[in-house]
Formats: sequence, structure tokens, C-alpha cells
Amino acid sequence: MGFVRLEINPIEEESYDVAGDGCKAPSFDDPSARADLACVICSEVSAVLAVMRRNVRWGGRYASAADDHIIEHSLILSLKLLRRQVSSWGDVRRPWSTIDPSVYFRPFVDVVRSDETGAPITSVALSSLYKILTLDFLDPASGTAVGAAMHLVVDAVTSCRFEVTDPASEEAVLMKILQVLLAIMRSRASTVLSNQHACTIVNTCFRVVHQATTKGELLQRFSRHTMLELVRCIFLHLADVHDGDASSSLNPKISAVDMEQAFGIAQVENGNGSIKVDNKGVGDEIGTGSEQKHDTKIIVDPYGIPCMVEIFHFLCSLTNVQDQGGRNPATNQVAFDEDVPLFALSMINSAVELGGPSISKHPKLLTLIQDELFRNLIQFGLSISPLILSTVCSIVLNLYRHLRSKLKLQLEAFFSCVILRLTQSRYGASYQQQEVTMEALVDFCRQKNFMTEMYANFDCDITCSNMFEELANLLSKSAFPINCPLSSMHVLALDGLIAVVEGMADRIGNASPSLEQSSLELQEYSPFWAVRCENYSAPEYWVKFVRQRKYIKRRLMIGADHFNRDPKKGLEFLQGTHLLPEKLDPQSVACFFRYTAGLDKNLVGDFLGNHDEFCVQVLHEFAWTFDFQDMNLDTALRLFLETFRLPGESQKIQRVLEAFSERYYEQSPQILVDKDAALVLAYSLIMLNTDQHNVQVKKKMTEEDFIRNNRHINGGNDLPREFLTELYYSICRNEIRTVPEQGLGFTEMSPSRWIDLMQKAKKTSPYIVCNSLPYLDHDMFAIMSGPTIAAISVVFDFAEHEEVLSACVDGFLAVAKISAYHHLEDVLDDLVVSLCKFTTLLNSSFIEETVTAFGDDIKARLAAETVFSIANRYGDCIRTGWRNILDCILRLHKLGLLPARVASDAADDSELPLDSVPGKPVTSSLPISHSMSHPRRSSGLMGRFSQLLSLDTEEPRLQPSEQQLAAHQRTLQTIQKCRIDSIFIKSKFLHADSLMQIAKALIWAAGRPQKVSSTPDDEDTAVFCLELLIAITLNNRDRIGLLWQGVYEHIANIVQSTMIHCALVEKAVFGLLRICQRLLPYKENLADELLTSLQLVLKLDARVADTYCENITQEVTRLVKANATHIKSQMGWRTIASLLSITARHPEASAVGFEAILFIMSEGAHLSPANYVFCIEAARQFAESRVGVTDISVRALDLMEESMNCLACWSNEIREAGADAEKVSEGIREMWLRLVQLLRKICLDQREEVRNHAVVSLQRCFVGADGMCIPPPTWAQAFDLVIFDILDDLLECAQNQSQKEYRNMEGTLVQAVKLLSKVFLQQLQDLFGLSSFCKLWLGVLSRLEKYKKVKVRSKKSDKLQELIPELLKNILIAMKSKGILAKRSTIGGDSMWDLTWLHVNNIVPSLQAEVFPGEEMEQLHFCDQSDG
Repeated sequence: MGFVRLEINPIEEESYDVAGDGCKAPSFDDPSARADLACVICSEVSAVLAVMRRNVRWGGRYASAADDHIIEHSLILSLKLLRRQVSSWGDVRRPWSTIDPSVYFRPFVDVVRSDETGAPITSVALSSLYKILTLDFLDPASGTAVGAAMHLVVDAVTSCRFEVTDPASEEAVLMKILQVLLAIMRSRASTVLSNQHACTIVNTCFRVVHQATTKGELLQRFSRHTMLELVRCIFLHLADVHDGDASSSLNPKISAVDMEQAFGIAQVENGNGSIKVDNKGVGDEIGTGSEQKHDTKIIVDPYGIPCMVEIFHFLCSLTNVQDQGGRNPATNQVAFDEDVPLFALSMINSAVELGGPSISKHPKLLTLIQDELFRNLIQFGLSISPLILSTVCSIVLNLYRHLRSKLKLQLEAFFSCVILRLTQSRYGASYQQQEVTMEALVDFCRQKNFMTEMYANFDCDITCSNMFEELANLLSKSAFPINCPLSSMHVLALDGLIAVVEGMADRIGNASPSLEQSSLELQEYSPFWAVRCENYSAPEYWVKFVRQRKYIKRRLMIGADHFNRDPKKGLEFLQGTHLLPEKLDPQSVACFFRYTAGLDKNLVGDFLGNHDEFCVQVLHEFAWTFDFQDMNLDTALRLFLETFRLPGESQKIQRVLEAFSERYYEQSPQILVDKDAALVLAYSLIMLNTDQHNVQVKKKMTEEDFIRNNRHINGGNDLPREFLTELYYSICRNEIRTVPEQGLGFTEMSPSRWIDLMQKAKKTSPYIVCNSLPYLDHDMFAIMSGPTIAAISVVFDFAEHEEVLSACVDGFLAVAKISAYHHLEDVLDDLVVSLCKFTTLLNSSFIEETVTAFGDDIKARLAAETVFSIANRYGDCIRTGWRNILDCILRLHKLGLLPARVASDAADDSELPLDSVPGKPVTSSLPISHSMSHPRRSSGLMGRFSQLLSLDTEEPRLQPSEQQLAAHQRTLQTIQKCRIDSIFIKSKFLHADSLMQIAKALIWAAGRPQKVSSTPDDEDTAVFCLELLIAITLNNRDRIGLLWQGVYEHIANIVQSTMIHCALVEKAVFGLLRICQRLLPYKENLADELLTSLQLVLKLDARVADTYCENITQEVTRLVKANATHIKSQMGWRTIASLLSITARHPEASAVGFEAILFIMSEGAHLSPANYVFCIEAARQFAESRVGVTDISVRALDLMEESMNCLACWSNEIREAGADAEKVSEGIREMWLRLVQLLRKICLDQREEVRNHAVVSLQRCFVGADGMCIPPPTWAQAFDLVIFDILDDLLECAQNQSQKEYRNMEGTLVQAVKLLSKVFLQQLQDLFGLSSFCKLWLGVLSRLEKYKKVKVRSKKSDKLQELIPELLKNILIAMKSKGILAKRSTIGGDSMWDLTWLHVNNIVPSLQAEVFPGEEMEQLHFCDQSDG
């Protein structure tokens, strides 16, 4: 019968204190305790005597009257004596503390030892010992007597002898033995036991375990449980054992018994058929150790490391495959019995669990684990037994947790040979093996820093495999359900992946300021194989170091790829990357071959076997990289030939083996006298290997042939026959592969590889223990992100259970968090793309079908919640993924499922009330024209739900079913959880690149506008995208520079491409205006660009512009009123004025437009030199406009006239401006001249009131300019361009135009003449200084002459006939008084005088006599004669 695995419970501590944990044990000073012990002893004595009396042998002996001696047996006498003595112990004269425990133990011990007692008596005696021990009265500190008593009990119980009368009683005694042994180890006094006794107890218990295989089920289970508890008791104290305990001279040894034998339990048949249980040999095998006799007292050191080492070594030996007849659990799986190794592994696991990190303090224990235990674990890891495999993985997990810093290469070997091999069916692993191994791997992955340490210690070590990458790829591949339904293996692999990424995500929360990442490129050559870190425990050192090593490892891989294609170019590449020196040396090339994985071993073999001198040097350096210390020749040769393929040419083989032999002889000469002997023997082994393992060789070499072939090769002498025989059978059993496997790592652990591993373990770099900070997570996640996302996505696609779907969602969120933290934007985009596909929103189907299907599909709803949660949390790092997110949003928009606030912007609520937001209608964020042929559907969640519930009377529809209602309700709840609106509201917090990407995505989703009308859905989509784009623009006013160009171009494209009025162009125009309204106060540097963009409105198609003119004007007016003070540049004002000017001729818009002009120009509130010309131009447009009432035109003229005050004010201000005063004054004069020119045009207006008012205003502007220091040339220019033109044009209108068009022209002509006279008289003195004064004066006379002769309505004007002589007389008198008009004028000579009177006489002949009476004329005539 085989062993049955037991479920081992923790050691249950009773009232006694085993480990010194503070539990109080009974004290001899307690009176009640003393009474308890006395009562127990008395009752146990009585119990033993009672059982003994039941037997005739003990009950039939009486005292003889003839004899004076007592014939009772000594065992009964000692028991009775003890009972009498107990009554007198415990008083003042003999306290319990003075009583030797051996005294009350011995009577019971004698019964146990006796050959004459049967099983029932022995059983009761053992029970008595057990009861006394469980009282735990023995105090280890009370003296050596306690130790002697414990030794007495141990010796008696382990050498128990009794007669067996029936199997049941025998099993009862064996169980009692186990109870007593366990009680001994659990008691406080166990600390006084020696190493010898501890080993004896364990050995005795194991013998009972083996003996129990032929007994009942109860004994089997109990014996195994006791054995396990003993091991736990012993190793529980490992933490309290000091290093000095290991130096004890005691060398206890548990006999390596054969499990097929009776484990020393001898059954001796007596004459009465009894059976004797003998423990002979245990005491003989354990040395006396440190026991010393001092005055008849035995002093024994307490048990410690020596016994623990021996016990652990014994347990390891139970798992040694070779010691069990050479059976291999991987090759002989059917015949392999799992009970013994499983039991041993369970005990080893308990020892490791309890010993924990303390094992590392004791080199002997640690060496056992590093070598023997791990070698056996790897062998048993390939067992087909799921129980053994699971236990092995549990042990390795515990070893990893406690001792990983001492087991670097052992862990790598275990993962390579067991985990990576058994989790893949291609290596022949059964499904159960795969599942158990995957569970173990997932347990490892749940260790917070497991994967980080795998990466730091193996992937970043050039001599190790990429363990992290292989494990991550394994998990990803194992999660893929390829052509099969989702199984537990897939879910397990998914759990492992999610555990890894969640561990990375958790480390983000612990993140501190990251270490500065310096450049990893090598600047100069250094031997990459010899570089070491300064401090492997300080992150500021090892983080940079491992990153550098990983960089080197990657470059070596690239170099290996180049080398495999062309060795010469490969070496040149490595020289260029400073991994090899500029001038190649043999050592560097040899180390490249030795430590670089992925090299073509055929090419390496050819290079090493080449006869070139450099190649020969490389070969010798290559051989010197091996450590053959204390290795057998065949083992060393195997390791050497695994690194390359042995060339086929004999000369190359000769060179290679010569280098090997020289290195081997130097390190492990053993019995070889010289390197030539090693060379010949190595050749012989190669030949033997070919002979034995080549199928073409029919006649195989025998042992005698091999020995005969190797005679006299050791310096002329023969090698020992045993030595050659061992080599012969080693080669026969295990082939030397001269064609090594290509690729990384290995999948099978051979003895030679294990020896090599132990050699490397002595020299490998220290194990880096990582903390909880994400130093390497960026590099790790960059490697595993793609397969991880794909794996989780596939499982999510195949999964049906909510638990699996929820786990996938957790994985998605963890991936997103890591990607965002480490700025892996491409990874996050891939994740978003994958999730958007699962939402099913991108599928093309009918609206109602989509909504219902979405509500019924929990997978789609979870995907939607996840993708929008990622967009809200980590949108800062999303780039191209915004397109996919927007596709989903647009689909929800078409379905009418979006919240109403999606396209709104946060500033609306935080800055202004909704009804006062400029350009934003109250009812909707999209001012859609009421004339649209396809009205927009109701938006918002409740609107969509109400549509579902409503019954359209015009188009009867079936009432939705309860299932549809429930699906719609779930859909609405999901959309609410998505918080789609916050994506755009919080866009102000997005990274600049992400913000630009979302804007580009919106523009891309909107599509190119079409000149011809598009479909309603396309237009609705374009409008919605534009809404979102505008909302984002407004929310990011501080970063408008990033967005503005794209937004402007998109709006411009819409405006210029649209030929009919529609919601899209309306939204574009008003959105543009709204952007300007909101951003002008904050972005003065962009004011020009913003305002210039409004010129797009001027490019609107005439029909479109006419439709929206009134609303546009309202928005422009609001803009002006709110931002007039922020508009500084001429370009901005030019645009505003142009927009307002257009409205002057629009019936509905003119009043609003003039309101804006009035706001700007009234009292010069917002007039400035920058906008003056544009404002008066706009005012002229309103003055000339005949739309609406005349009052607007008149008021516009007043505004133009009032603007003169601003010019005068500015003129006064610049007089103190200094050097720039003249330049500014010139500008003011030009503005004044422009003003009067504009008024001149209005003076020709057909409306009498406007025309006359314009003339008056013009006159006031001329008069008001007197204080502006306008130079005479400007006045002359004003006369030529303004006054004379007005007079001429008015005269032409009066004579040639219809009276219906120009009514009452007479009044206007009168006003014009007065204007001429008044301005000329006002500026006469300044004009007189001009060289062209005569011409100017003659121009005035000629206009007066024409006006005197003009006919209005076919007759001369009476008013002009009366007015002109008077005005002319005033002018002449003024000129006379100022000396300007005289006979001998200084200007013009007599010609001016003559020309003046020539014209005057034509106008008023008598006027000369009135101005110059007779005396003055005579005087003038006299003067003329004198001059002659």
C-alpha cells in the first residue's frame, strides 16, 4: 500500500509554551499544580498496575510464607514504590523542584523497555508518559536533571519492546509511541534534547511511517501527520538558532535506509509468537558528539543546526531520483510511485515555510537547497503527477519568497526546464500538467515584484535568458483561445497577465521622482562581460546599470543577427557600437561568442576551428572562459561542445580539442599526467560517442574495446579501469551532442548542465531585490504591452461570464493607467481601438436594433464604460485613438443617446448665465435654422427614452416590449456612467498633443463640406462635430494658439464651400463669432487673427449672408459692446467696420448694426486713431443708406461731425509728444481730410434733409478744424478736393437731375455757398501765403459767378441772387482790410487785381465802387502813374 497525502495543519499549541511565544506553563511553586502532578502520577500508576494484574503473568505472583523475600516483579515493585513516594513529595522538606524527574519517569520507562510486557501494558505506560509530558512541568532551566530525564524518555520510547498479541494492539502501541515522541518535541523541555536525540526521534517516526504501510489506514495517516509535525517543531526553532550552533562537533546522521527494506524495524518471532520492535542501529550511527561526563553528570548541547542539516538532507535524499533505482519520473512515469516523494516534499515545504529567511544564515542548509534540493525539484517537476508538480511549485514559490537572493540561477533553471516546458503542449505536457504549472506561474505573478525582478536579474543580464519576456509571452499566448472555446487555462493565463499589469499599476501609486535617465549609448569600448554595478542594493546605482546592460544585450542580439548573415559585417557592427574594440583582440571576440545568445553555432564552430592565427587565439581565449574545476572529463566536454557545433574537418577538430584539453588539464588534472593524455582521451570519447549513437554503425564498441583503445595514453601508463568504465557508460547512457540545439536557453536539465550551473552560480552577479517603485516598468511594459492587449481583448471577446469580463476590464484599466503614466501613447491608442470595436457602436445597422442590441449586450456596455473611462482619466495620452472614440460618440449622437451637455463648454456655467451668453441661443447649443427641411431629432437621454415611449399618431408604431424597455433603460444607464460630456468639458487639462489630436479627429469626422446639399445625417454629423470643436476651442482659450489654425481652416472651408443656407454654415458663422466674443478679452496677442477671421463672413454666398444677416449683426454688436476696449489694431477694426457697413443696407440688420456704430462713436467713447477712418467709413454707409428711417442717416452724420472733437483732442495731446509729434499730426490731418471727403459724398444725397444736414456738418468740420493747426497746403487741398467739388457737383445736380430725385436743391445750394464763403474767410490769412492763392481765389470767384447765374426750376434763385453779392462783398472787404486785394499786389501783380474785378464785375458790377470808393480809386490811379 502506498502513502496517502495528508493535509497538514499548523502545530497546535496547547497550554504549554513551545516556541517561547509567551504562553504560561504550570509552575512547581503553584500548590494546585503540585497536587495535579501528584494525582496524575498516582492515577497513572494505578492504571498501569490494573492492566498488569489482568495478565496471569503479573497477577499470579504472591509472597511465600516459606521465603522471606518478595516474589513480585520488579516492574510492579517500582510502580508501587513510586506511588508511596509521591504522597511525600511536594511538602516543605521535599519540594517538587528538588525531585529528579527521572525518578517518576523511570517506573513507566522500565515498563516500556521490558521485553516481557505485552502490547496493552506498553500502551498504557506510554499513555502515562504522554499525560505527564503534556502537563509540561519540566522546566529546562531547572538543571541537568531535566535533560537526563528527557534523554531517558527518548531512549526508552525509541527502543520500545513489547509482545504483539494482535495487529490492533500493535498499531495502538505504535500510535502511542508517536504521540509521546511528538509530545517530547512540543514540550518546553525539548530544548535540552541533543542533536542525537532529535535525529533519533525523527528517524524512529519515519520507521513507523514505513512500517505503517502494511498496517491500517488510521496508523498510516497518524504516522505521517506526526512526522510532519515533528519536522515543523524542529524547524520552527530555526529562527532562534544562532550561527555558532553550526560549529558543533556533533555530526548526527540519519541512516540512508532503503525504502524497500523494513527501515530497521525487525520482527523477531519468539517462542510464544510475539513480535519485537527493534530500533537497533540508530544509536550506533549517531556519534556521541559533545557529550562529556563531569562528576557523573552528562552535559549535552541542545539540538540545533547539525540535526536540522541532517534531517533536511535526509528529506532531500527521499526526493533523489537516482537514489531510487535510477527511475526518472519523466521517462518512467507509470512505474513511478508518488507517495514517498510527495510525503518528503510536503515535509520539505513545511521546513522551508517555517525556516524562511533564517535558512540563509546557515550555509550548510543553504547549500543543500541550492544544490541537491533544487536539482531534485527540477527532476520531480517533470512528473506526470499533478500532486507532486503542485507541491514542487509550492516549494519553489516559498523558496522564492524567502531565499531568492541566494537562488538566482536555480530559479532561472526551474522556470526554463519546468514552467516554460510544462505550460506548452508542444513538449508533450498533459493538460493537467499545463494547468498546474500555469496555476503556479500565476501565483508567482501575484508576487508584487516578481516580474520586475525577473526582468532586472535575467533579461538585463547578458549571461541569462530573457525570462521576463518569455514568461510574459507565455501568458499572452496561453490566454489565446485558438480554434477552441475559452477554457480554465485561458482564464488562468489571463489572471497572470492581469496580475502583472495590476502590479505595475499599483507601483505607480508609490512612484517617487523618477531617476534621471541618461543616454544608454556606449561612448567608448569597455569589456561588456566584466562590468559590475557599484551597489546592487541601491536603486540609484543598479537601475541605470541594468538599463545599460539591457541595451548592451539588445545590441548584442542585433550583432548576432548581423554575424549570422555575414560574420565580418557582424563584427564590424559591434565595433561601431563600441561593444568590440576598434582593433579586434582575441579575448573580446571570444567573450562575444561565449556570452551572446542567438549566434549560429555552425558559424561559431567554423570560426573557432579556422587555422588563421587570430582565430586560433580566439579559440584559446574561448576555452579559457570555461570553468572545469573538479569536473569529470565527459561533463566538461559536454559543456564545451554545447556552445558551438564541432567542425567536420579533422584539422579543425584537432585544434578545438587541443584548446579544450589544455584548459581542462590546467583546472582538473585529476589522474591525467599531461594535457596530451586529456587530448587523446577526449578524442576517444568523441569516437565512442559516434560509435554508440550513430545508427549507421552496426557493430558497437564494447567496454573492453574502449579500455583497450586507451592503453598507455597517460604518459605511457594505463588509466584506472574504473575511471574508463565510468566514462564508457556515461557516454553510452547520455550522448554528447556535437550538433547543439539552436536557440535560447534550454528545456532539459542534464547532470552536466547542473554542474555547470553550480559553477556559474559562484560567479554570477548578485540577485537584485526590487522595491515597490516603478523604475523599470516603462521598459517592461513596452515589451509586453502589445501581446497583453491582444490577449485580454481575445479573452474579452470569447468570454461569457461576468467575472471574466470584469477581470478583463480591470486589465484594460490597468494597461491604460500604465500607458498614461509612462507616456506610451501608441499603446494607449491600440487599447482604445480594441475597446471601441467591442462596443458594437461602429456596426452599421438600424437604429432601434443597435440600441436594443447594445442594451442586451453586457460586453458592449462594459467596453463602452471602459473606453470612456479611459478617455476621461487618461485622455491626456490618447493620440490617434480619439478618432475611434469620436466614431462611437457620433454613433450615440445619431441614436439620440448623448446627454444634452456634451457639446457645451464649461465656461458657459462658470462665467455667464445661459441666457446672457453672446451668440448662444437658450434652447439649444446649435442655432439651427427653422427652415431646414430635415429637423434634428430630440437629443439627450430622456429625449431618446421619451421617443421610445411615445406613440406617433401619424405613423402608428408597435408598443415596445418589456425586454426592449429594459434594454433601453440599461443603455441609458450605461451612457450616464460614461460621462461623455466631461471629456470635452475637461479638455482644458489635456496635453497639447492630445488636444490637437482630438481637434484633428473632430475635423476628420466632420468630413469635407459639399457645395451641393448633403444628406441630413452627414450634415447632422458635421454640425455636431463643429459644436464639439467650438466647445473645445472655448474651453482651451489659454491654448488657443494650438487649435486656432485648424479651427479657422475648417470653418473657412465650410463657409467658402457652402452655397445654400443650412445648419452647418450657420453653426460655423455663429461659432466663429462666439469664439471671438469669448476669447478677445483673454488673448490680445491673437486679437488680430481672431478678428481677421471674421472676414469669412464677408465671403459668404449672397443668399446665405442675406439669410443670417440680422443674427450676424446682433452677434457682431455684442462682440463690439463686450470687447471694444480689447480691439487695438487697425486690422481688427477694419474687419468690424466692414461687417457693420454691410448691414447698413439690410432692412432687418441696419438698426442693430447702427447700434454698434453708435456705441463706438458716440461721444468718441471708443474712437481711436486705429479705428477712426474705418468708423467714419461705416458711419458714411449708414448715412447714405436709404433703408429704414432718415433719422439713422442724420444721426450717422452727427456721429461723423462729433468725431471732430476726437481729432481736436488728439491734436492737442500730441503737441507734447516730442519728436514723433509731426508724424502723428500728419496722420490726424489725413483723418480730418478723409472725414470731410466722406461728408462731401453725402452732400450729394438725394434726400433733402440728409443732404442739407451733411453740408452743415461739413461746414462745422471745417470750422472746427481751426484749432487743429492744419497747414495751408492741406486747406488748399481741402478746397480743391472737397469744397470746389461739392459746389460743382451740386450745381450739376441742380441743373441736370430730375426734380423728383433732388428736391429743393435751392436750399442746399445756399448752404454750399455759405460753406465756401465761411471757410474761405476763416482761412484767408493762411491761404494768402500760398503760391497758388491766386488760383484758389479765382476758383472761389468762378464758383460764385456760376451760382449767381444758376437756374433752379428754369429760373434764377432769388436766395442766391441776394446771398452771393453779400458774401462776395464781405470777402472783398476782408481781403482789402488785410492788404491782400490791392492794385499793386505782391502776389500775382496787377493780373490778380484785374482778374478779380473782371469776375466781380460779371457777378456784381457795382461792387468795386462799394468796396473801393472814388478817393481810394484816384489814389490807386496816382500810384500807378508814379510807378510808370
